[in-house]
Amino acid sequence: MSHVVISPIDNKPFATINLATGEQVTETIERSKKAFLLWKKVPIEERVRVVSKFIEAFVDKKDEIAEELTRQMGRPIRYAGGEIDGTAERARYMMSIAEESLKDVEIEDSDKPGFRRFIRKEPLGPILIIAAWNYPYLISVNGVVPAILAGNTVILKQSSQTPLCAQRFADAFKEAGLIENVFQILHAPHSEIEKAIKHPDIAYVNFTGSVEGGREIQKAASSKFIATGLELGGKDPAYVRSDADLDYTVEQLVDGSFFNSGQCCCAIERIYVHEQVYDQFVNKFVESTKQYKLGFPLKHETTLGPMVRTKAAEFVRDQIENAVKQGAKPLIDVSLFPEDKKNTPYMAPQVLVNVNHSMKIMTEESFGPVIGIMKVSSDEEAIQLMNDSEFGLTASIWTKDEDAAVKIGNEIDTGTWFMNRCDYLDPALAWVGVKNSGRGCTLSKFGFDYLTRPKSFHLKLITK
Repeated sequence: MSHVVISPIDNKPFATINLATGEQVTETIERSKKAFLLWKKVPIEERVRVVSKFIEAFVDKKDEIAEELTRQMGRPIRYAGGEIDGTAERARYMMSIAEESLKDVEIEDSDKPGFRRFIRKEPLGPILIIAAWNYPYLISVNGVVPAILAGNTVILKQSSQTPLCAQRFADAFKEAGLIENVFQILHAPHSEIEKAIKHPDIAYVNFTGSVEGGREIQKAASSKFIATGLELGGKDPAYVRSDADLDYTVEQLVDGSFFNSGQCCCAIERIYVHEQVYDQFVNKFVESTKQYKLGFPLKHETTLGPMVRTKAAEFVRDQIENAVKQGAKPLIDVSLFPEDKKNTPYMAPQVLVNVNHSMKIMTEESFGPVIGIMKVSSDEEAIQLMNDSEFGLTASIWTKDEDAAVKIGNEIDTGTWFMNRCDYLDPALAWVGVKNSGRGCTLSKFGFDYLTRPKSFHLKLITK
């Protein structure tokens, strides 16, 4: 059985991959378990050394990886290399903190002489990572590198839209000299992935994708006593206060809304602007949005490529149409973007005003190049609206007042709270979601806690 990857840039077949049978899936897991028994004994210093060589080998092929990425999911070539750089940044940070984060925790107590007590962070075993297509390398590295540094083995199931990305990781690990089968890739239909999750040797599942997909992952894993890491949907808000630097704020929020055609896990999807600066903000935002160049993503001048598939673009177009029927006002003349065509994944950016929370455009994940902007009269109103969501991945505030930013941030139900920036993952900070944005944690020193288990050593020392 095989799967054909259709490139969104021209709607033509780009690659064909063979899908694993049930027997092959089982064999992959069994190999992972055997490799785990070897890899977990490898000193952390050696694990770091191998991962360092992996990153060197990966970055060395940056240009060809970037073009291949563009052909698989449509991001303009001028930006595609940034994902390779970001992957290296995250991996290198996790390498830099691995020894300190994974070392034994010694318990010192002078009241109990004759004992040695410590807690060891044991690796879990074979870990199944199921990655999404929108940032296939960045999403994968969040789990793959920390898991391997912690002494686990990894089976990576990449999205069927970006399967070649998994092979790039495999090639780089092979070049780095990683023990065979510590890292494996798996292309398989959903039915077989469900069986893999239920396999007794899979110790943890990390999934990035839709809320519906997360529920299926959780359901499959519930037959065993294992944890899952789930990064799911988002409807990330921004609040522009009256004291914001408008030129800077507009520049950042336009990029946060439309980069990668809005197909970012933490893209800005709704903006609330204080009434004192609302008109100025909207005018500047619209003018900046008009500067995008929608077109063929392999041309360097293109700044907005196609969405991943026509179906995704039509979903966003329907959201916009329904909002307009309910009274929303579109501010972008689509004719400014001649490449925008219905029944294709090429879609112009759109800015909507006169929106409210009765419209799906302000409550339902769009994952596309559209933004709704609402006027608010106070911090309190902004807080209420930002929290009026089933999601909670990131949220941002744009202000010169740090104290106000922290105070308001304490009231927002979100995994990450930004001041004067957005749409960015700092590997030193815990990447988490609340509500329907998921559970678990990746990156930072806390990410290792989800890839290990504490094992207590209680030693009574006998002396003659």
